[in-house]
Amino acid sequence: MGDSVVRFEKDTLGVVQIPDDVYYGPQTARAITNFKVSGQSLPQEFIQAQAAIKIASSKANMELGKLDSLIGSSIIRAASEVRRGGLIEHFVVDVFQAGAGTSQNMNVNEVIANRALEIMGHEKGLYDIIHPNDHVNMSQSSNDTIHTAIHIAAVESMKADLLPIISELLELLNDRTSEFMQVVKPGRTHLQDAVPVTMGQEFSGYARMVELDRERLITSMHDLLELNMGGTAVGTGLNAPPGFSAIAIKEIISITGIDFRLSENAFEATQGAGAILACSSALRGLAVSLTKIANDIRLLSSGPRAGMGELNLQAVQPGSSIMPGKVNPVMAEMLNMASFQVMGNDTAIMMAAQAGQLELNVFTPLMAHNLLRSISILTGAIASFNKKCLENMGADTKRCAELADSSLALVTSLAPVLGYSKAADIAYRAHNEKRSIREIVVEAEILPDEIIKELLDPMKLTGIENDRQKNR
Repeated sequence: MGDSVVRFEKDTLGVVQIPDDVYYGPQTARAITNFKVSGQSLPQEFIQAQAAIKIASSKANMELGKLDSLIGSSIIRAASEVRRGGLIEHFVVDVFQAGAGTSQNMNVNEVIANRALEIMGHEKGLYDIIHPNDHVNMSQSSNDTIHTAIHIAAVESMKADLLPIISELLELLNDRTSEFMQVVKPGRTHLQDAVPVTMGQEFSGYARMVELDRERLITSMHDLLELNMGGTAVGTGLNAPPGFSAIAIKEIISITGIDFRLSENAFEATQGAGAILACSSALRGLAVSLTKIANDIRLLSSGPRAGMGELNLQAVQPGSSIMPGKVNPVMAEMLNMASFQVMGNDTAIMMAAQAGQLELNVFTPLMAHNLLRSISILTGAIASFNKKCLENMGADTKRCAELADSSLALVTSLAPVLGYSKAADIAYRAHNEKRSIREIVVEAEILPDEIIKELLDPMKLTGIENDRQKNR
């Protein structure tokens, strides 16, 4: 976008000079100057959701006889280009902008108006023919459309990207659960030896956590399906003709293929952000589960000589710039960092959701940015973690068995037979003499060999055999 050729456009504050090769207009140009903050614009999926709103609104206005058919069809053609991902470089307003996303809404209105003018054979800026406010924004306000765009973009992104990648994660965790179910190892509580488990039992816990997080995300989408179409400035629907909302929702459903519905109370939809907050909370919950899983994988793969060393991870890149041959759990570390960012995004959304006053929450641009970034970050992080970590992970069965046999927690199975105090004495002795529980019990000749073998079999202590019998 060069600036050697310019055009002059006017808004309510006066004349603005604009590069002639851009499609935005004077209000966007002012926003570029006013909001030099982060250099980040709202993501493409949000812009495409805005385009869907402009298409649906134009169709509703045409059907209701409010919008000239030639103008309306040109707006729809221009907005359809944006919906398909075109003209994205012309959406340039910083995330941190005017409250309620007025500048963001006008950026879309101006780009679509100028492109529609071109489609009709006119030059950009001839707003007496197609006006960004009077025509593209007809029957709408920034106050209802920005909320609506957040809902549409979040639902579309989760359905198309995040939920499928979570399902892939769940499938891989279930695969590892089956693969590792016979790999007996020490359990650990408080990071100390505990009774044995199998690696598969551990991974079954991870799988169920992710399964529940997926269900919570799906539940949160139910409220996002409510759209504030036609609420306009404060929820009264001022300047939107009767019937507009119902027609616009029908068109949104047609455009997206998703069963959106009209918000039950336009005042709540304009003032509040409960659906956004609930979705962000569900994303945060997923991030917390992923952090726990990543932390465990880092611990279980620690070593390989001086740590637990129970998991073998694929080496995907050198781990140190100074220590040759070092391999770090980089994919788990990446997943941690992505999850931490999502938790931070949720905190910002929580602050924004409670900060709206009276008839409008004005902090929607921040909520849009953080919610959609969380969806995008989790989608990319989980996809990379799946491919580069979970797919090629292996268990060191020998190491796991050695650690399970040496665990002092095996003494737990002796407590019902010998009593808690006597079992504790055996554990202390084994620890102080650096010997196994088995060695101490055999030497003391306090139980028959077959009973010792039965009681101190780590695999039997995992309860897997009992589970099999229950399932027969």
